[in-house]
Amino acid sequence: MLTIAAAVVVVAALNAGHAAAPQNGRASTHAGQAATDSSAARGASTRSGRRAPALTGRRAPLPRPAALKPFQKALIASEGVWHAAGRRIRGIPAVYETTLVPPGGTQPAGIAWMDTHLLAARLYSGSGSPGGGPYKYTAPILPQAAKTLVAAFNGGFYMSAAEGGYYTEGKLVYPLRTGAASLVIYRGGWVNVGAWGSNVSMTRNVIAVRQNLVPLVAAGHPTALAYTSNWLLWGATCGATNCASTTPGIEHQWRSGVGVTADGALVYVQGPGLDPLQVAQLLVRAGVIRGMQLDINPYWPVLVTYRPATPLGEATPANGSKLLKASIQGPATFFTPSWARDFITMSARVGP
Repeated sequence: MLTIAAAVVVVAALNAGHAAAPQNGRASTHAGQAATDSSAARGASTRSGRRAPALTGRRAPLPRPAALKPFQKALIASEGVWHAAGRRIRGIPAVYETTLVPPGGTQPAGIAWMDTHLLAARLYSGSGSPGGGPYKYTAPILPQAAKTLVAAFNGGFYMSAAEGGYYTEGKLVYPLRTGAASLVIYRGGWVNVGAWGSNVSMTRNVIAVRQNLVPLVAAGHPTALAYTSNWLLWGATCGATNCASTTPGIEHQWRSGVGVTADGALVYVQGPGLDPLQVAQLLVRAGVIRGMQLDINPYWPVLVTYRPATPLGEATPANGSKLLKASIQGPATFFTPSWARDFITMSARVGP
């Protein structure tokens, strides 16, 4: 198999028009940088009957996303039509979800759009991925954090397969790699996605970096390597019926990805029967300008939103909803002490 670095050189030579970067080898069994820097964070207030914590950021909510045009004649009802999901913040939805069948596909993928003006991101680490703990932020999500939790979703591959680094809680767990696709979280919970060393880089405001392979979307287009016929560069997959090492993997398998839009919204995609290019195309259709692949294979991709009965209620498995009902993991995953994988939470922005 070509190494990622070698593949990038070859593909870049063939398609220099796209801002492609290198891509991955093996999967596990998972407006610019300044716009998202936490220096932009300020405070705002929120009320819901009784006194609630003040929102930080003093930014108006982002405009609700426009309906997405299906890639082909609509195969499912309400395809591309957004509906609000999860806890409201000041009565305002912070997450919208929809489904869309990818080009050439037959099964719907789930898409979640998250308002980063209302939501703050945090990286939770696991004992298996990245390892090297203990960590303050790890499963299970504790009751205090659950009071503002709106959504949570899976991270990337085991680090042995991620071909990138991991930084959190002031600790460089794995060295950060130039060119690697990176989800970066700043003080205040602002979040960005891009190629390390160009779109994003280390600053005093960076509190977490999760790298996984190389960019899947750049400049609003699938990267050149997203089109590769050597799909194993994007990770080894399970077979059609099981994940035994003796069973040949298939290209169209469960995959997930995440990216940012031009106005700073965070978009997550997951679905069955996807190849890397389809993940990129779904992200782009949802407005992503820079995106990356996260974990793959049936057991790992999941996004859950939580909507307690009261505005300041505690998120629990009982009030969680999966983006896709077919996901193996679900609302209880992030509240399970033994959950060993890293994941990202999106919570209401609160301050003193």
